[in-house]
Amino acid sequence: MNTPISHAARPWYREPWPWFLMSLPAAAVVAGLATVWIAARNADGLVVGDYYKAGLAINQTLARDEAARALDLQATLAAADGELTATLTGRIDTYPDTLGLTLAHPTRQGEDRTLTLVHAGKGRYRAALPMLHDGKWQLQLTDAAATWRLAGVLYTPLHQPARFTARAEPNPTFNNPGE
Repeated sequence: MNTPISHAARPWYREPWPWFLMSLPAAAVVAGLATVWIAARNADGLVVGDYYKAGLAINQTLARDEAARALDLQATLAAADGELTATLTGRIDTYPDTLGLTLAHPTRQGEDRTLTLVHAGKGRYRAALPMLHDGKWQLQLTDAAATWRLAGVLYTPLHQPARFTARAEPNPTFNNPGE
């Protein structure tokens, strides 16, 4: 006497394997949506919007660097008590009333800062020191008429004065805590 044993068929949603097999594509969809959200929230801006115009302007930039070399310009930046001071030296007859200082973050365009330094006498300039993230910044110092330019790399926080020159050799990086 063989009596058949009846197994009651369980519905599919009570089995573990269908859920396991569905979890793999579901995890890929969730990871893809998270990637899209991260990319949209942290979008990289264009460094230069019109590459052709930027290419044409390179000669003007080189002429400004050459003008700074002809004047043998040097600038020293220091930070203290929430104030940024710059000392400008060189063969300059009259000091400009203001200087423009651009601090460009190498990877995040939204972090760039432009400051106006006001002449305080004898080649010294002052401005309020903005909040800057620690790290590497591209620096550009120009007169108000943009006839000359000093450029270099600055590391923040600025614990010691940083010096920038218009010599023919490239400016070394200053205030690098890793050195």
